[in-house]
Amino acid sequence: MDAILDTEGKETSATHGAYRRLREMILTGELPPGQKLKIEQLRKLLNTGASPVREALSLLTSDMLVERIDQRGFKAAPVSKCNFEEILLLRCNLEETALRASIVNADATWEDRLVLRHHHMKRAGQNGSHDFEHAHKAFHLALLDNSKLPLLLRYCSQLYDLNIRYRYLAAGGSSYKKRNIAAEHQLIMDAALDRDADAATRHLIDHYCRTGEYLSSQMGS
Repeated sequence: MDAILDTEGKETSATHGAYRRLREMILTGELPPGQKLKIEQLRKLLNTGASPVREALSLLTSDMLVERIDQRGFKAAPVSKCNFEEILLLRCNLEETALRASIVNADATWEDRLVLRHHHMKRAGQNGSHDFEHAHKAFHLALLDNSKLPLLLRYCSQLYDLNIRYRYLAAGGSSYKKRNIAAEHQLIMDAALDRDADAATRHLIDHYCRTGEYLSSQMGS
């Protein structure tokens, strides 16, 4: 029995490792949108078995980052202007609801957590840390997590991940780099700490729409 449990544990760990690595590669564009994901190639790339890769790809279909192209084949989910604009619309609407609820429930514990997440994100950005993306997401979700709406938070988290792929595309442009992202984050946090829901949601949506307007113009029709 112990041997069986040990084998199952290793398989679960291998699947989780493959899932995390493939997810990162898709989000950052290392595996480009629309690319066919061949089990054998990925197995060699990740130095793992075929089964963990196949299971990881199946999990990623639930995240909407991978699509099945036949009974056994997969590809990285494609990107399009239409898809991005739908993601942007949903993020703005759902996160406004969640942020307003967080502010209604505001207390010292939430405010301390928000300030800490902002500090970690700012420090990671200044140091060029590989952890910046994690810290950035943690800050944005900290804005929302006091809403006490777990299902809504799950959707917001998934939409954040879907949006990352487009943000990496936008980050390559010169006009995108001219933005003062740190100042935008500061405005959002300050308004949230002031418990000004109208200002906080306005700054949050402006933050998203600036990226959205730039990317939509880059993608064309």
